[in-house]
Amino acid sequence: MTYQETCEYLYNQMPMFERQGASGYKEGLSNTKALDAHFGHPHQAFATIHVAGTNGKGSVSHSLAAILQESGLRVGLYTSPHLVDFRERIRINGEPISEQYVIDFVEQERAFFEPLHPSFFEVTTALAFKYFRDQQVDIAVVEVGLGGRLDCTNIITPLVSIITNISFDHTQFLGDTLAKIAGEKAGIIKPHVPVIIGEANEETRPVFENKAQQAQAPIVFAQDVPEVISATPTADGGMDYQTRHYGALHGDLGGSYQERNLNTILHAIDALCNDSSFTERFSRHLSQDTIARALSQVAATTGLMGRWQRVKEQPRVICDTGHNVGGWQYLSRQLKTLSCRRLHVVFGMVNDKDIDGVLELLPTNATYYFTKADTHRAIPEGDLQSKAATHGLQGNTYPTVREAYQTALQHADKNDVIFVGGSSYVVGNFLRDCQ
Repeated sequence: MTYQETCEYLYNQMPMFERQGASGYKEGLSNTKALDAHFGHPHQAFATIHVAGTNGKGSVSHSLAAILQESGLRVGLYTSPHLVDFRERIRINGEPISEQYVIDFVEQERAFFEPLHPSFFEVTTALAFKYFRDQQVDIAVVEVGLGGRLDCTNIITPLVSIITNISFDHTQFLGDTLAKIAGEKAGIIKPHVPVIIGEANEETRPVFENKAQQAQAPIVFAQDVPEVISATPTADGGMDYQTRHYGALHGDLGGSYQERNLNTILHAIDALCNDSSFTERFSRHLSQDTIARALSQVAATTGLMGRWQRVKEQPRVICDTGHNVGGWQYLSRQLKTLSCRRLHVVFGMVNDKDIDGVLELLPTNATYYFTKADTHRAIPEGDLQSKAATHGLQGNTYPTVREAYQTALQHADKNDVIFVGGSSYVVGNFLRDCQ
């Protein structure tokens, strides 16, 4: 098989939540454990950091990977979903897994895993862990796919666990209250392993405290001890920060939500530096200079895309993967701060989100270009337009992200802003087809 044929096999033959929704989700760890045993428990060959949460997982994971890489370690990074190419999910020191490794893995191992009928994510996780072992990484930053307790990444015992925040998302799997969702995500808390909670509220905090107490896991609520004193957007699209213990820092990742993410990241760094198993194993103390250099070039170092990413000027074009109410509570405020003549929004969503909750947060003074990504979960653009109208949002429909963006580009002048988002898949289509 070619690389493209291999990817199509993985997408079409393995149940895939990202394309199929609920029918592509497999609950439980039986397949994960069978795959892990088959490959000789590869995750035990390297240290790990585990990152869960509703929003911010990607930014936190990539930033930590950049810091660890800048310190001289060989760093694996496992994230999802990908935006353009499957290989984005599995990286070592920023370099995606090779096409040939993916081809060989599927061709050599399909006879074993096909009878298990595993999900796409189960196979991909097994591939990532095997690749990290084969390539002898020192440490891997592992992002949870969905939830935590039953996620197939949850076979690892990390040096530190991180839960960024909790908001309503994937409620059909994780529960219909914040406490239930927190309970699923708290499933990554391991005995005696420090856990950093980025943000909590009166509903989720007791869940985390109880789980940490049961596991005798040291717990820190990052919001209770703010490391970041101030955050200011910069002309290059990034952020300048003042911090309590790390001085002035510049982050290349834009978006007001990055202030919360950085607070979580710095507390995670503190936990690592206070962990003798980390400092003794790698002889590493993560210095202020190391952290500053890494944070200034996260995107270039790790390949991260789609976080308040500026892709064009005159007109300014920005894309962001925020796709639920929690994410849009930040994005909507940021859009209102933009200095521009007119705001054009290329917008699409998938069908398992709180659509009305997101639409209620969108600015009513923008021109909308309603569209859909090429996933079965996408809401038809006409349906989205009708729902949006009930929230005072007006615009026309376009069958593809490319057509929507090209029309917005034709209607915008150099002093306008075009924002592309609403779904990771919309951003993925945009970066693939419109650049």
